[in-house]
Amino acid sequence: MAADTERGDDEVDDPVATGPYLEAMGALPAGVTVVTVADGRDDIGATVSAFGSVSADPPVISVSVGSEGYMAEVIEEVGAFAVSVLGGDQLALAGRFSAEGRPSARLLVSGQAHHRGARTRAIVLDEALAAFECAVRRQVVVGDHTVFFAEVVSLPGTTGTGAALVRRAGRYRTVD
Repeated sequence: MAADTERGDDEVDDPVATGPYLEAMGALPAGVTVVTVADGRDDIGATVSAFGSVSADPPVISVSVGSEGYMAEVIEEVGAFAVSVLGGDQLALAGRFSAEGRPSARLLVSGQAHHRGARTRAIVLDEALAAFECAVRRQVVVGDHTVFFAEVVSLPGTTGTGAALVRRAGRYRTVD
């Protein structure tokens, strides 16, 4: 903390501005997922690349979504969600679930093989590389995002194989 109090007025510029920070983070490929929630009225879904394993015993993952968005509100309210890990041939789905003003997740998966998770009732994409049903254990607001730490309560079956879809430098790419 002492370093903060010793800053002079000539150090006004932010050394880690948002644009350069996002560009630097874009150098790291991130897996692309679709997160879905069944809230009893509708199905909500979004493309999320801020997803990762936190613990193997017990199995816990993290998902980070914008705090001001509807997805954060619904995950907090329902307390459960599903994650489908997208394969390289699912680029169109990633685009559909990331579009502004997107409709219900049920409409977004029209024509795509899918089922409802047995534990969460959330939509799971049959042709995903992997899928997780999750129950929220804790959430933490960090900056402009909410990070949900969730226990994996089920691994729904999926049939996807092949390359993974990743996001790097602002673009979707495939990785074997």
